[in-house]
Amino acid sequence: MTTSDAPFPAQQPSSPPEVREADRICERLAAVQQEISTVIFGQDQIIRQTLTTILAGGHALLVGAPGLGKTLLVSTLGTVLGLNARRVQFTPDLMPSDITGSEILDEDASGHRSFRFVHGPVFTQLLMADEINRASPRTQSALLQAMQEHRVTVAGVEYPLPQPFHVLATQNPMEQEGTYPLPEAQLDRFMLQIGLTFPDAASERAMLLATTGAQTKQAQQVMDTPALMLAQALVRRMPVGEKVLDAIVHLVRAARPQSTPDATLREQIAWGPGPRAAQTLMLATRARALLDGRLSPGLDDVAALARPVLAHRMALTFAARAEGVTTEDIVARLVKTLG
Repeated sequence: MTTSDAPFPAQQPSSPPEVREADRICERLAAVQQEISTVIFGQDQIIRQTLTTILAGGHALLVGAPGLGKTLLVSTLGTVLGLNARRVQFTPDLMPSDITGSEILDEDASGHRSFRFVHGPVFTQLLMADEINRASPRTQSALLQAMQEHRVTVAGVEYPLPQPFHVLATQNPMEQEGTYPLPEAQLDRFMLQIGLTFPDAASERAMLLATTGAQTKQAQQVMDTPALMLAQALVRRMPVGEKVLDAIVHLVRAARPQSTPDATLREQIAWGPGPRAAQTLMLATRARALLDGRLSPGLDDVAALARPVLAHRMALTFAARAEGVTTEDIVARLVKTLG
């Protein structure tokens, strides 16, 4: 296990007990990745990015075609990490109360009537919001509060959500009819936007052999909730070198039309990522380093996470879209400036 140069000493877990604790967490996280890969084939990068999101305490938006294992990934994560997982299928007629819960009129044995709150599916630790862009903006907003504040307000009463709480939302990019595109405010709440791709030939072959027989592999629990929260706390204590900090600030500011030094980008970017993007990138690079068994992130972590962190937080001008430019192209161009 290595650490980078020039860390901030106030944050570094430098005492031997803390280092031994970090070693144990890294070993457990390696076992988590190994266990998930025995059930999910050909999606190693997706698994890493999803685990990065959870370790950093955030939410992820999974974008991909049907049949790529999004639902299986969420259920497997819940089992391996020891989290209570639920799934909600978003539809145009889904109401906010179908997610958050509602009050019902109850009557006890003495005939006394009172309202009782019935918890909705959002009261879980790992929530899969399937096809989130099919729900109405009103329903999306109900989930937005839960994602941001980790609590739900019903009839003026606040109900805290279980800890930890993570949302893994999915959407199908190929079907846009009858959908409600997520507003920028809600997209910004997702720490990473993760694009799912088709597995390679070898992975698809292994998947066929493993999933079409008489018995299929079932994931086993590797971590529990206290261990996961301990790992999440360690992520926030990890040191960050000056070079990495400067790279994050440079990257985020260069993606804004108001502060980018590139004249071409000023013409192509309508708006860029806000300060939350820099905070997200800071936490995500630490989490990625911990998954690799390192106690401090490097520039490679910044470059690897720039696209899933920044691309969905940007918008292009009409002229740029007409030329076929994408936000992913912009981010890739900015990453090259990191050296």
